[in-house]
Amino acid sequence: MSRRTDNHHRAASICREATGLPHRTCLGWAEAGLITRSRPVPEPEDEAQRALESLLVAELADGLREHERRDGALLGFTSARPARVGLTLALHPAMADRVLATVLPRIDERHGGLRGVPGLRIVATGGSWALNQLQGRATVALVHPDPDWRPLLPEYGDGLTQVWRRDRHRLHPAEAAELTGRAGSGGDPGSVRAQDWLNSRLLRRPGLLGAAGAVHGSANVYTHGGGDVVVEWCCGVERDELERRLRRSGLAKRPDRIAERLRDQPWFPGEIAMGGAFVTLRRGPCYAPHPTARRAH
Repeated sequence: MSRRTDNHHRAASICREATGLPHRTCLGWAEAGLITRSRPVPEPEDEAQRALESLLVAELADGLREHERRDGALLGFTSARPARVGLTLALHPAMADRVLATVLPRIDERHGGLRGVPGLRIVATGGSWALNQLQGRATVALVHPDPDWRPLLPEYGDGLTQVWRRDRHRLHPAEAAELTGRAGSGGDPGSVRAQDWLNSRLLRRPGLLGAAGAVHGSANVYTHGGGDVVVEWCCGVERDELERRLRRSGLAKRPDRIAERLRDQPWFPGEIAMGGAFVTLRRGPCYAPHPTARRAH
């Protein structure tokens, strides 16, 4: 085997582990030059796509926090097919409707106004479904193991207005205000852009995130105010090993357009920092019975 062929297979192996795609698909990408060992997962070519993926991660991490994450699908997806333009995500069948209810924007008067991803709309595309941003071409296609699946979409409720239903082709003022605020970035705009890179990369690596929930099927994922992501779990993969896999997949490889920061050096074990943005891995004690123990009773 030549060194070039060996590098292609190594890149494909990392890609397969990260995305959950077949090895032959990833190998084809490597042979076509779409991925390399240092960049083994395709990345979005524009900021709008990256920002959409980042917002999805933040909303799902916090919105699914109180709900069971099944079979290690920590953000509701079992695999990803990343591309330079767009992204395709495979929904976990038991979490599909919950994912949509979490990310589609709504005004919730009992929980402080706008929730969900501002500007997000769901559209039917032939026999499939896609989540599109009203402004621009950012999109995430959704696939389901049941080819006849139709989503159970959220309805209006007491104090709950589904703005994606009411304003299908234009932004609600609350959505526009939130997107404008994000663009202006009350915090450090450089850190926001860097967090978008990290979050987008996490969304495109469901296979690696799933290792944290491999034993009990669940883990605690949340953000600090919609910013940096924290993943907490108890059993299965060791923290250092998961960090090694994520770094090997290119998660923390700093793009040229993102400035290096002093905080890019981790301050404690399990912290992955890049450009002033963070993903934190925490492995704690186990309080749940092992699946084999449950079966024994």
